[in-house]
Amino acid sequence: MESHNQLRLNRRQFLLRSAITAGGIISTNFVSKSKVFAEAPAIITSDKMRPAIPYGVASGDISNESIVIWSRSDRPAKMLVEYSTSESFRNVQRVVGPNALQNSDFTARLYLRNLPPDQQLFYRVIFQDLDYKGTYSAPVKGTFRTPPKSRRDIFFVWGGDTAGQGWGINPDFGGMKIYETMRQLNPDFFIHSGDNIYADGPIQSEVKLDDGTIWKNITTPEKSKVAETLTEFRGNYIYNLLDENIKRFNAEVPILAQWDDHETRNNWYPGQIILNDDRYTVKDVNLLTQRARQAFLEYLPIGYTTNEPDKARIYRSFKHGPLLDIFMLDERTYRGPNSPNNQPVPSKDTEFAGRIQIQWLKRQLLSSKATWKVIASDMPLGLIVRDGSTDFEAWANGDGPALGRELELADLLRFIKNKNIQNVVWLTADVHYAAAHYYDPSKAQFTDFKPFWEFVAGPLNSGTFGPNQLENTFGPQLIFQSLPPGTKANRPPSEGLQFFGGVKIDGNTKVMTVTLRNLAGETVYSIDLPPEK
Repeated sequence: MESHNQLRLNRRQFLLRSAITAGGIISTNFVSKSKVFAEAPAIITSDKMRPAIPYGVASGDISNESIVIWSRSDRPAKMLVEYSTSESFRNVQRVVGPNALQNSDFTARLYLRNLPPDQQLFYRVIFQDLDYKGTYSAPVKGTFRTPPKSRRDIFFVWGGDTAGQGWGINPDFGGMKIYETMRQLNPDFFIHSGDNIYADGPIQSEVKLDDGTIWKNITTPEKSKVAETLTEFRGNYIYNLLDENIKRFNAEVPILAQWDDHETRNNWYPGQIILNDDRYTVKDVNLLTQRARQAFLEYLPIGYTTNEPDKARIYRSFKHGPLLDIFMLDERTYRGPNSPNNQPVPSKDTEFAGRIQIQWLKRQLLSSKATWKVIASDMPLGLIVRDGSTDFEAWANGDGPALGRELELADLLRFIKNKNIQNVVWLTADVHYAAAHYYDPSKAQFTDFKPFWEFVAGPLNSGTFGPNQLENTFGPQLIFQSLPPGTKANRPPSEGLQFFGGVKIDGNTKVMTVTLRNLAGETVYSIDLPPEK
């Protein structure tokens, strides 16, 4: 088994060689499980004649069974993916993927299945021009490690909130360099806990800082206003992919992505009508959400069949060897309207994840054989997140018994206790600082649950806010927070108050070590969690 240091060195050598060979023309024999392909080299007189891959490659939705490979062409083209256990692509397997067409903004994805376990795999994406079949793009390479069948160390990172509050790609600062910090830790995968973009947050070319200096952003037309059209929503994802840190990260670290509000607009819920924001000419949030959802599914490596994007569920689960199962929630699509959140009995208005999703989660937790069950929630459980002066945006509504959306959470926590489901940990983002909370039934208003931990991370190149107030309904105890009370709102990334989380599961002891880290990768908090027996 390779050490993490050896694997990191291999990845760096791999990327260096990728840069050297990216301009080459493919002329090799491609071996597949079913047949041998012999491809003659394309005759190219100009790079302009070749399809291009302007935004790199990405992998995602990694599990024991499969992984999704994503990329985008600059024109109509067929996606081809080649992969090998060898960095030099010996014994290469080729998978022919879908056509990248205008109706998907020339994005395409495919599944790689039946992969060897616990292997570092190397892949390259090539696009074949649909009009000139002998014309291929230069290959763009990526790599990932497949989950193990037996116990070994697992390490992954998580966070959320990318390019918000006007803080975009600043070349003078080094771009979105928190992604480079995470990449250098060599994680097995990355959970993006929502707010992948800020569709409601335009990026201006300059922002004046408190000390009088200027933060300078790269700008694009689509990021210079709130997103309303499908082109503008797509442009928000393209903007992030202009950052070299993100492109390098995407090429090496599989992504498990979920969404929250800013993929559409701040604090949205189904059926909302925009009444008081003159920036919007489209007032129907359902219409905005339809366009936002399409762009989200097009530009992230999320698995679904190419002819069914509207049926793709954003909530889903992944098995990562015998030690870990991950459950990704969608707390936007099925919620009732934001309100004072104090209803005494459950109803459609009190739904947050929604009845069908909660039933799915209960079944998944009950059937899980993994040592650790990680629930990725796009919003925190016990932190108060307000929507205006009277309404609430998340589960929490203030001190007291479970009411409103808290009734749904109480039901889930009671189920976990009654079924004695062990080693459940919650990971989240959203509030733009880092924290560790221990939920203690002996200190709670609602007490019928097993104690558990919740860890908060973020932001990733957005404004820093917080800290938020905890309520006592489920007894959360503040163990750590990365900011002191009274911190001035919307601190820029240049102040270093950007945070992500890391989780290591020891293959021998099964101990989960959770760390919260800053922009430089320094650990600001760490705890070892032994598994229940």
